[in-house]
Amino acid sequence: MNTLKIALVFLITGIGISVEAQNAFLRGVVLDEKHQTVASVNILCLGKQAQSQADGSFSIELPSNKKVSVIFTHVALKMITLDLLLNTNEYFVFNPVMKERIEQIGEVVVSQTNSKRVDGILSLSASIVQKIPGANEGIENVLKSLPGVNSNNELSTQYAVRGGNYDENLVYVNEIEMYRPFLIRSGQQEGLSFNNTDLVQNVDFSAGGFQAKYGDKVSSVLDITYRKPTQFAAYLQASFLGGSLGFDFISKSKKWTGVTGVRYRNNSLLVNSQDTQTNYTPSFVDVQTNINFQSSDVWELSFLGAISQNNYEYEPLTRQTKFGTIAQPLTLSVFYQGLEKDIYNTYFGAVKSTHKISDATTLKVIASLYHTTEQEHFDILGQYLLKPTNAVVGDVDYETGIGSQLNHARNDLDALIASLEIKGNNNWNDNSVAWGAKFTSESIRDRLVEWEVIDSAGFSINPPILNLPINEQPYATYTGPLLPYQNVRANNSNQINRFSGFVQFNRKSEVGSSQIWYNAGVRFQDWQVLGGAVRGGNQIVFSPRAQFALRPNWTANMIFRLSGGLYYQPPFYRELRDNQGVVQPNVEAQQSVQIVLGNDYNFKMWQRPFKLVSELYYKWLDDVNVYSIDNVRIRYAANNTAVAYAKGIDLRLNGEFVPGTESWLSFGYLKTEENYQNKGYIARPTDQRLKFAMLFQDYMPNLPSVKLYLNLVYNTGLPGGSPSYSDSYLYQNRLKDYRRADIGFSKVFIDVNTIQAKQNWLSNFKELSIGLEIFNLFNNQNAITNTWVRDVYSKNEYAIPNYMTSRVFNVKMHMRL
Repeated sequence: MNTLKIALVFLITGIGISVEAQNAFLRGVVLDEKHQTVASVNILCLGKQAQSQADGSFSIELPSNKKVSVIFTHVALKMITLDLLLNTNEYFVFNPVMKERIEQIGEVVVSQTNSKRVDGILSLSASIVQKIPGANEGIENVLKSLPGVNSNNELSTQYAVRGGNYDENLVYVNEIEMYRPFLIRSGQQEGLSFNNTDLVQNVDFSAGGFQAKYGDKVSSVLDITYRKPTQFAAYLQASFLGGSLGFDFISKSKKWTGVTGVRYRNNSLLVNSQDTQTNYTPSFVDVQTNINFQSSDVWELSFLGAISQNNYEYEPLTRQTKFGTIAQPLTLSVFYQGLEKDIYNTYFGAVKSTHKISDATTLKVIASLYHTTEQEHFDILGQYLLKPTNAVVGDVDYETGIGSQLNHARNDLDALIASLEIKGNNNWNDNSVAWGAKFTSESIRDRLVEWEVIDSAGFSINPPILNLPINEQPYATYTGPLLPYQNVRANNSNQINRFSGFVQFNRKSEVGSSQIWYNAGVRFQDWQVLGGAVRGGNQIVFSPRAQFALRPNWTANMIFRLSGGLYYQPPFYRELRDNQGVVQPNVEAQQSVQIVLGNDYNFKMWQRPFKLVSELYYKWLDDVNVYSIDNVRIRYAANNTAVAYAKGIDLRLNGEFVPGTESWLSFGYLKTEENYQNKGYIARPTDQRLKFAMLFQDYMPNLPSVKLYLNLVYNTGLPGGSPSYSDSYLYQNRLKDYRRADIGFSKVFIDVNTIQAKQNWLSNFKELSIGLEIFNLFNNQNAITNTWVRDVYSKNEYAIPNYMTSRVFNVKMHMRL
């Protein structure tokens, strides 16, 4: 272990011997005036030539210790010229913004104000999303390294933001709202996130205080844009966890473009590293396509489609978990019979029409259809022995617990969600107005049948939520009824109709020599729950929101932001269903008053660009619908009898700690509590007090084609270590701290930064790399929940941690043609 730690330190600090060279390197990403990446830009310098790729990135080798001019040209944009004088082996990063007029940029690079920076939106590059290692790679994997974003489950793509839960996050792809499966209980059942990282161009994220144009959730917004290709390309990625295949296409007329990706995922490598030994047969497959038709300069039609089929078969065999203290070490051994078979099939399609009525006015119409059929069937019997660690298996005495647990479920759900939306935007001078209206119809049919029977030394344990006689068998005769420990049965068939809309105003002005941006808007939603024995009443809410940003005329490049408003979250289906599975149609929208004070500071350190973003936030929540979390399954009380608050601070420092690469450090402090029925304030299930994360990229100085990627996360323990059905006001146990480090090493044979001196077999590829990933590098034992086992003799209950994955090795290959 010490050897691994020492090796990691050496790799991170980049210790090595540099070799002499006579060249320098220029890298960056080409952007247009809307801050969208630009492909196929020609970069010329002294006879050498390079071209920006589909994601706008480029690299060109330049002579060192010599003043040279670099010229950027594009068929649709005006030329840019950059004069440079670089030292030997220097890596200079320049992100040109190509405009409508010829611009001579001298030896000082002029940075443009980014509208996303003003709006408090964090943008992630597609390359970081694709390269950073993680048990569940992709966008969510990178989000978990950001301040304010928490997840203690590496098998899940779900995340909590600033004290919210998994159902409080908005996710858009190409301005179309996405939905998650309803019946998922554990992270290892999830399979694939909807977002296919191979197709991604831009990723924007806001952790709170977002504008009225975004929907009706109270925690965060993840806004993803898929790529519009400029040339044909094919790509393949394969690893021990699965693979992906895709291609970009463009017609000869340039009117038709599209990206298509196929993914396969198998979590066996990760699941088999857990304490429970299983026969595990997963099959997670999806196909996605995004097709665009540019009829003219003023009209575009696009289609986004996806089919996902997740088949999950899980047959646990045995489990052995060691726990306890040095003075009293214990071992839980469990022997299983039975099988779990879950099927989640999802079909999604959306059409978007964009019409540019004039230079100042744009109109969009979006129609989407989402259909999911989900099955969760299992019958699993677990028989356990609780014994001192050094005891021989089967040698049971009065200090050993013996029991069994039988779990049964026949849960089925069919949901169809259709929506029609119209949006508009009008710009004039330094002002703009955006507006939109949307109708959504949600039709859901749900059958829920779950029960659990717990037997200990020959007698049944009664459910703790009922006032029943205490079962003292085998020492006394029990005359009460025999009931399952938990028993949930419900049939629901509901129709939810929603009508929502927004309008918002933006303005940019100047006060003296300072720049000021204003944004003010309001959302509304009207909804009604139909079906079942009770008809819900018609409900309507209004959500005013505002943002204010100031850039003073200081030498320091700073922007100050103040944002917030009244945010409502009308209940979705899961929030309407109570602990017994029955839909309560009159559940009201949770409301949250939010205020966010932020500072964005751009500066240079070691002659390289850095940014420090800090945000203070406070949320007051009313009409709170309390819930419990078990792994990733959320069960609501389906009432509005609580209030809550969340407050904290988020800090993020990112920049080029290593020249030519982006890395960051994140720190967050959060406190969130709720008061249920005036019983007093206690910690909410997502009360993640402290968070530290580091995302680090490096390369060997004397061999730049060997890359290192590190993803490090530390979270303090969450509430959730208490027994099922326990009173949260009596039991406030916390899980242990979550510590995880994932590291990846990659040998890049060719990519956008590679300059080929001659033709060889690598010239057939645009990108080719192979790497090794180590998940949970230091083999930390992180627990997601506790299993509670009863000792017959002492009547004590023991909390046995359910550990997540241990150290796992993975080999990964990526190629692009």
